[in-house]
Amino acid sequence: MKKIFTISLVFFTAITVAQDDAPALSIAGTVDVYGTLNSEDGPGTPGLLIANPENANGFGLGMANTIFSYDGTKSGVVADLAFGPRANDANMAGAINQLYAYYNLSESATVTAGQFNTFLGYEVISPATNFNYSVSYLFNAGPFSHTGLKLDYTASEDLSLMLSVTNGHAITSDVPSPGGETQFGAQIGYKGQYLNFIYGGVQPGVNDSLFIDYTGGFDLTDSFYVGVNAAYVYSDELEEGYQGFALYLQNSFSDSFALGLRPEFFTLTDGSDGGDDSSVTAFTLTGNYKLDSNLNFIVEARMDDSDDATIEGTNEDSMSTLTFAAVYSF
Repeated sequence: MKKIFTISLVFFTAITVAQDDAPALSIAGTVDVYGTLNSEDGPGTPGLLIANPENANGFGLGMANTIFSYDGTKSGVVADLAFGPRANDANMAGAINQLYAYYNLSESATVTAGQFNTFLGYEVISPATNFNYSVSYLFNAGPFSHTGLKLDYTASEDLSLMLSVTNGHAITSDVPSPGGETQFGAQIGYKGQYLNFIYGGVQPGVNDSLFIDYTGGFDLTDSFYVGVNAAYVYSDELEEGYQGFALYLQNSFSDSFALGLRPEFFTLTDGSDGGDDSSVTAFTLTGNYKLDSNLNFIVEARMDDSDDATIEGTNEDSMSTLTFAAVYSF
């Protein structure tokens, strides 16, 4: 497989060199590292390593992410590879973050097949794309990626539509799905505001999970931006779900420095007889400083509070953390 990939890369590179005026192959990526400490005895930083936040303390590695994309006239492929603790928590198939091919049916319609990152939510896996270094509870609740088909249609400059049919969460080509759980998704986008839906299977034997998600944002001034993410998820068969709301308040003081606050409210819903919901609130203050066009230095102070032991990575009622991170993009 490694040999085939090497030959393919050489072939694509040769095409790129031959067409200097319109290169088709592009390579991009990120590398991030961090240092963190908390107000408790022992390790733990909520949202830092996604699936295992209790392991985050002291100095640590985020992930190394390399994206190979080949864009032809009508079709193309993307191989998005990610390695490291953060990537290991989010990837569904080994080092593969995304791996898909696409075909442009027209100037307005594109069909995509493979594994692609989710269309739900405000945040993504890569810390280079997010404003905050740690992720929200809404992001951590998932899904991270989907494996299947989707159709994107641009109706106008302001209006876009998307339909998808995929495996259930975390079911990839290397994970068996004896029950054949399937999810159907849809998205309506209008002027930067997106309403997302998913219905179907999440795990074997569960086929009625409903996901409703709103993601959007507004420029209130030339320097102040407000992002919004709200979600509702529930399954009658599991008698459980979650709901939450997060704001992303960001102000750019210069071309190199910006400050943001992310207040979040998140609830795990227990609909069984005698079941109790559990909630957590989190406030994350993040400063972003661009040292140059590639390197971003981040300082983040976060406070999580819960009366129901819902804080990620600890059983304490509250936790305060301070994180320093460097994210390099190329």
